[in-house]
Amino acid sequence: MSQKFIIIDGSSLVHRAFHALPMLRTAGGLYTNAVYGFTTMLVKLLTEYNPDLVAVAFDKSRVTFRTETYQQYKGQRQATPSELSEQFPLVRELLQALGITTLEEQGYEADDIIGTLSEKAVKLGFEVFIVTGDRDALQLIGPAVKVLLTKKGITEMETVDVPALKEKYGLTPSQMIDMKGLMGDTSDNIPGVPGIGEKTALKLLAEFSTMENVLNNIDKVAGKKLQENLRQYADQAVLSKQLATIIRTMNIEFIPEAFGITPAKQAVKELFIKFEFKSLINKVDTLFPGYCAPEDAEKPVNEVEFLPLVTVTSRSAATALYTEAKDLDRISCYPLPAGHSPLAGLLGLGITCADKTVFIPADCEGWDVVFDLLADTSIIVDTYDSKKLYHICQLRGSALHAQLFDVLIAAYLLEPTAASYPLDVLAEKYLGQAASLPVGDKQMTQRPEFACWASKVVGQLQASLATALAEDGLDNLFEQVELPLVETLAAMEVAGIRVDREHLREMAVSIAAKIDQLVSEIYLLAGENFNINSTKQLGVILFEKLQLPIIKKTKTGYSTDAEVLEKLAGQHPLIDKLLEYRMMTKLKSTYLDGLEVLIQPETDRIHTSFNQMVTATGRLSSSEPNLQNIPVRSDMGRKIRELFVPGEGYQYIMSADYSQIELRILAHMAGDTSLLEAFRQNQDIHTRTAAEVFGVAMSEVTPELRSRAKAVNFGIVYGISDYGLSRDIGVSRKEAAHYIASYFAKYQGVKRYIDESVASAHRDGYVTTLFGRRRQLPDINSSNFNQRSFAERTAMNTPIQGAAADIIKIAMNKVFVALKTKGLKSRLLLQVHDELLLEVTAAELNQVISLVKQAMEQAVELTVPLVADVKTGPNWAKAK
Repeated sequence: MSQKFIIIDGSSLVHRAFHALPMLRTAGGLYTNAVYGFTTMLVKLLTEYNPDLVAVAFDKSRVTFRTETYQQYKGQRQATPSELSEQFPLVRELLQALGITTLEEQGYEADDIIGTLSEKAVKLGFEVFIVTGDRDALQLIGPAVKVLLTKKGITEMETVDVPALKEKYGLTPSQMIDMKGLMGDTSDNIPGVPGIGEKTALKLLAEFSTMENVLNNIDKVAGKKLQENLRQYADQAVLSKQLATIIRTMNIEFIPEAFGITPAKQAVKELFIKFEFKSLINKVDTLFPGYCAPEDAEKPVNEVEFLPLVTVTSRSAATALYTEAKDLDRISCYPLPAGHSPLAGLLGLGITCADKTVFIPADCEGWDVVFDLLADTSIIVDTYDSKKLYHICQLRGSALHAQLFDVLIAAYLLEPTAASYPLDVLAEKYLGQAASLPVGDKQMTQRPEFACWASKVVGQLQASLATALAEDGLDNLFEQVELPLVETLAAMEVAGIRVDREHLREMAVSIAAKIDQLVSEIYLLAGENFNINSTKQLGVILFEKLQLPIIKKTKTGYSTDAEVLEKLAGQHPLIDKLLEYRMMTKLKSTYLDGLEVLIQPETDRIHTSFNQMVTATGRLSSSEPNLQNIPVRSDMGRKIRELFVPGEGYQYIMSADYSQIELRILAHMAGDTSLLEAFRQNQDIHTRTAAEVFGVAMSEVTPELRSRAKAVNFGIVYGISDYGLSRDIGVSRKEAAHYIASYFAKYQGVKRYIDESVASAHRDGYVTTLFGRRRQLPDINSSNFNQRSFAERTAMNTPIQGAAADIIKIAMNKVFVALKTKGLKSRLLLQVHDELLLEVTAAELNQVISLVKQAMEQAVELTVPLVADVKTGPNWAKAK
């Protein structure tokens, strides 16, 4: 059986992914939709074809031997949007981590590299699969060469071999070049012969076989006008065929060993974290099961030299340990939870006191003494991931009152863009200890010996990390914001939030029935049954049968994406039904089916996990379930929020949401007169911006103008380009560029702030928030334009986003402490972006409304007022 060689047209697939997917952006403003789409396609290829070799070819530049031959070649194409061009280096970075070879050559296109590699690979007996969205590659098909054409978005591919090509076009692979010579190609600006389209070209080649034979027998061609065009444009046809011909003789050496696949899985995982591909981060091992880098395969699993295990089992031994700890005022510890936090059991606790390290197992008789030790405010406790320690104490009705130092949080603040912070890596970096622990091995990290080793290392790390925090001016943020937040989050996670299980099931049944009804109505309106989820079949129904206006086409046919359907809304009843069908199917599959499996059967509550050390900006994220992704202003989002209700003993869900906090922070930091005035006078900021930018009175601002101004307001600090804004609000790039220029002309303080932020980043290599949170920008002075541009955009938005994250954390801590201090039953449940969610008793309602609003609006003092909107209701939806 011959070996498989997959050659990918990287330029084609990255472009396709970019235009097929909505604009995805990380918390720091990095565009990733093309990277994500490309990654998805690559994983699918590796999984389905299990190739022995892989190569990815890219275009080097627009200047090639073809542009030298014909200056207008591809000359009509617009400049690549910056949102796309900056993603090519990210794709290359990912391919490097995967150990996949990339090729590009000045003066040639990716097609030429592919043609040359496929020719040489076939001669060595390989079966070649070319992956592209460009039909030009069909000329390369042969007995051992197939083309995989991207067909639908990024999910479907059409396999084209010699028989399939013959069936579809009635042509051989070489005749595909003849067809291009005759008819040209508008997408590549190849002229061809005027008046000859695909139908005529196919007819001529069926009769004369080659383009040269057509030109040598013009007198035999039917039709005088066609004969005249062939005579007049014969040289142009020859040129067109030359432009369309893929080179197969480049000076590229094909050494099979150079095209193996060797993923460095940790590097891949770090990139997935950087790109915020949350669904892929924990799947690296399963995504590439058949491939392993040599260093991964050969790396031995090093057993750490554990200390002799000393176990505390009696109450008297626990008491002796407590006495010793009080004398020293400081201990370090590492807990071993049993099961999944926050509702985990306890396997034991490793504790280091001075030079003595012990393990306290779950069956120790002196746990009451241990909990007293952890609750003692006179003792400082150094630990790693203190939230687990809070969970253990809270679930057992004990308080964790000791002064804490969390080395995990400290490491995160010092290096917020790191992929992870395993103890052995921290020990090597800050202590010079090379432990090489297999920290990903769950069995290893559940051993008592590991807990003891970890507790000792934590104690050693504390001093180094504390010094580093102080040197970077992060100690106040660490002590006043992040450490107090751990207890707040732990309590929220343990509390969970109740889900109305019956309503969820009723909704699932109701929506399933509604989906069935919509399918029937769609079939009736279409006049036939078809696959509603098939872009091709739906396109035929909408644009051929119903004759609706074509909004957008792709190389494979009509586009029926959400953007197209929304533009067609109201033009035919079928469109409205389709939009509803898509909303309903997503609602059921993504949310209803996903939530039910996470509900605790005893309490009907779900317990999300808040991730404090993931985003570089300081924003919290959540998982299992991810509550940050519920649509905010849609019917779908409201239906989901209806499911979240007060628990037993509570009567209300309370939602407290900051109003336009990022724009208020921008006004404070930029000192812009217009922004400051708008917020101080409590004007609608988007209406004010619309009036300023579009030159109309505030009373004349229409909803459409306000919507456009809103997109400008929120896009401006992300360094949005004219392309990005034009795509967001549906105007031309020229018009979008005018809006941006008008904004900066009216808000000169904002322009000055952005310029100064970028300049200081170039000077210092980092930016900080109002509260000292630091973001290093290693690419800020890069010679690579795209990398430097991304770093500059990060310099613009990180201080704003980071300050907003810090403020909501400060507010959460204030609310948590105030509720506890006043002995109230009402409690915090969730944090979603700039919103806090509580469950509240009827007796405490007015008191809690006042308490929460005060805590949020007085969290910090800015030059403009902070405003929190507080609403209550019987469920989350009614509290919005």
